[in-house]
Amino acid sequence: MAKAASRTDEVMRAIRARIASRALTHGERLPSIRVLAATHKVSPSTVVEAYDRLAAEGVVRSRPGSGFYVSEGVATPAVNDLAPRADRAIDPLWVSRQSLDASVQALKPGCGWLPPNWMPGAILRKAMRGLSHADDQALVEYGHSRGLLDLRQLLARRAAADGLDVGPEQVLLTASGTQAIDLICRFLLKPGDAVLVDDPCYFNFQALLRAHQVRIVSAPYTPTGPDLARFAEVLSTERPRLYITNSAIHNPTGATLTAQTAHRLLTVASAHGLVIVEDDIFAEFEPEPSPRLAAFDGLTNVIRIGSFSKTLSASVRCGYIAARPDWIEALVDLQVATNFGGASPVAAKLVFDSLMDTGYRRHVEALRRRLSGARRDTTVKLAALGVKPWVTPRGGFYLWGRLPDGKDASHLARAALEQDVILAPGNVFSAAQTAPDFMRFNVAQMQDPRVYSVLKAGLG
Repeated sequence: MAKAASRTDEVMRAIRARIASRALTHGERLPSIRVLAATHKVSPSTVVEAYDRLAAEGVVRSRPGSGFYVSEGVATPAVNDLAPRADRAIDPLWVSRQSLDASVQALKPGCGWLPPNWMPGAILRKAMRGLSHADDQALVEYGHSRGLLDLRQLLARRAAADGLDVGPEQVLLTASGTQAIDLICRFLLKPGDAVLVDDPCYFNFQALLRAHQVRIVSAPYTPTGPDLARFAEVLSTERPRLYITNSAIHNPTGATLTAQTAHRLLTVASAHGLVIVEDDIFAEFEPEPSPRLAAFDGLTNVIRIGSFSKTLSASVRCGYIAARPDWIEALVDLQVATNFGGASPVAAKLVFDSLMDTGYRRHVEALRRRLSGARRDTTVKLAALGVKPWVTPRGGFYLWGRLPDGKDASHLARAALEQDVILAPGNVFSAAQTAPDFMRFNVAQMQDPRVYSVLKAGLG
């Protein structure tokens, strides 16, 4: 009896922690009894008991035939209470904050960027020297409401190479890729709307959507794209307004959308009036271009976004949106209203000059080769620890691996943090909490032998 009670308490503590960290917000539906039981490896009756007790305390409320929801009146902590402590709940913000605030000595195989010595520092410094000779207007004035024309024209030419007919007037520069999604959410969504994401998906999609107070629903991702049967089912039952996904190389799985899946997905989406946001941030890591939803759709109901943080610089913040003309007009107004302009003209000029540098293409090609070697090396070393890749990516720097013997990735991440190693456990990427024994590994950040020593100790 005591053991059953402790398991019930464990489930209750986990739910309270997710509410406290805002991974679950007011009015949001809790995981189903079956899903939560599988996640915590307890019986469904234990979850029922935990939910009933939380309901009795007023923390959650039951909707017969629908499930359990976070009560509207549950207090959430102040922002200052959500500092990136090691003991806070592992939620969609946990890995980001641990990685961003880590010490210089910390190892970061769970982070989402390349090491500094893999980036084109010489190209950036050359662009900065050129910018230092610009006139005062370029250095101190606000820029065009759509952003630097030169960069927008370059992005339009790149889109044409993907088969997408778009002019520079249909491209809007933003302060970052994340701000691009934020603007789209402000434009298209209202609190309570449903938004569909992949399961698993980039964890900051979830964090940003929760800030907009929308309902997050998900469909499983497969090696060829979304599970279309489940995708169609979610569209029918949840009526999401928006679907946000990665093109090229999927984050975190490394999978690639196939043309067949893309065509079928667009057919289903069109029947339900679904708007799709396609994040193209990993395009340059592909050895050969893969299908693009935006190109097949012609920007009718698909919006393309992207940024330059992965191959050029995360410090020089600049993103973009490519969409149909009427939506771009509305997004320009919205960006002026909320940010009085978007991308910094200085940042946009640095990005443009760097991309146009003759050494940039050589940098990207060398980066692909270097990542290919790192991916092979990491796969072999992880296999020796019993970690199996879910799929072999065509490019990029992520490996989505399953831990041996059902090991809990969150427990491993907490233990690794004590050794100054930051990992990315699977459930921070899963809205449905279906990846407790998965981990996303950044192969470029896996070069230090200490990473494998910490993994070995945690998996032993």
